[in-house]
Amino acid sequence: MTDGQAMGRALERAREVLGTTAPNPSVGAVIVRDGQVVGEGATQPCGGPHAEIMALRDAEARGADVRGATMFVTLEPCCHHGRTPPCTEALLAAGLGRVVVGVTDPHPLVRGKGLQQLRDAGVEVTTGVQREGCAELILGFARSVVRGLPEVTVKVAASLDGHLATASGESQWITSEAARQHGRRLRATHDAILVGIGTVLADDPRLTARMEGASDPVPVVLDTHLRIPASAKLLATGQAVVICGEDAPERQLSAQVVRVPVGEDGRVRLEEALRQVAARGLHRVLVEGGGEVVRSFVDARVFDTLQLYLAGMMLPGGTPWVGGPPLGRLADAPRLERIGMEAVGPDVALTWRAVHRAQDPLAGLEG
Repeated sequence: MTDGQAMGRALERAREVLGTTAPNPSVGAVIVRDGQVVGEGATQPCGGPHAEIMALRDAEARGADVRGATMFVTLEPCCHHGRTPPCTEALLAAGLGRVVVGVTDPHPLVRGKGLQQLRDAGVEVTTGVQREGCAELILGFARSVVRGLPEVTVKVAASLDGHLATASGESQWITSEAARQHGRRLRATHDAILVGIGTVLADDPRLTARMEGASDPVPVVLDTHLRIPASAKLLATGQAVVICGEDAPERQLSAQVVRVPVGEDGRVRLEEALRQVAARGLHRVLVEGGGEVVRSFVDARVFDTLQLYLAGMMLPGGTPWVGGPPLGRLADAPRLERIGMEAVGPDVALTWRAVHRAQDPLAGLEG
C-alpha cells in the first residue's frame, strides 16, 4: 500500500463523518503495518475522541501491535489540551514509528507544533500527502480560523430553462426522488442549512437531513425584520439561528437571535451574517434559499461551490433560480469551473467551483 493509497483511505473515513463533528474538523486516520491496515478511525462528535484515538482503539480491538507502524492522518495531530487530551501524546505513547500528515492544522494552538513535537521525540514525519484532498475537506474549518468565515455551498434544483417554480409558485417536485435523495445526503454533510425568510413564510420547512442515522444541520434564517413566526417548524429543536438587523423588533423565540448591521440594500450584511455563523462553530454552510437569497450570495462573492440539479423539464415564465435585476456586463459575471457531473436518476447533478474563491487559508503552512 502506497502512502497515497493509505491517505486516500483516511480521506474516506473523514468524509464519512462530514456534518457530525462541528466545531471540530472532520479528520480520518489509518494505521498501516507491513503494508496492511491494522486500525482506522474518524473524528467523533464534539467532545468525543479524535480520529487518531479511534484508529489506535481500532488497532487494539484487532489485537494489532502498532509499535513502529505508520499512521496516516488527514490533519496534523493536536498537541494541546482542549475538550480532549493531546493526540500527539497518545501517538508517542503508542510507539508509532512514522506519522504521515495531509495538511498542517492552521489553528494557532497547533500550527506545526504537533509536527515538531513528534519530530523532537524521534518520530519520522511526512507531510503533504494528498494535500489537495485533505485541504478541501477542512476548508470551512481552516477559513473560519484564518478569516472568520465558513465554507459555503449553494444548492439549487431547477428546470432546464433555469426556473425554481412555475409562475404560480408550484415547485413540488421539479426534480426526481433520486435527486432529492442526493440532496438530502448533501444536507447531512453540512453543519448548517441557510434560507431566507421568504422560504420560511412560503414553505415552512423543517430543514432536517431526513435520513436515518444522519445528523440534522442547524437551521439558519436570514430575516432582516425578524418576521419569522414563532410556530415555524424549523424552530422546534431550539437550535436555529435567526439573523436579523440591528433595529429589528424584540421578540422571544426558540432560537438564537443574532443582530447584524444592515446594508444599503436594506438587508443584513451577508459577510457579517456568515461571520456570526462561523463563530458558532458552523463551518460548512449549505444555502437553500430562493432566487433573491442566491443572488445575494452571487453578488457578494461569498460562496465556494454551486450544486445544481437540473431536471428534464421546462417552465417558461417561471421563477428564476437567480433573482434580482439583470446583469449588464459580461465582465461583471461570476465565473465557475465545473468539477463534477453525474446522472442522478433522470436528472443531472452539476458541481461548480467558484473561481473567485478566497486564497487558500492553508497557504504558507508545511505540507
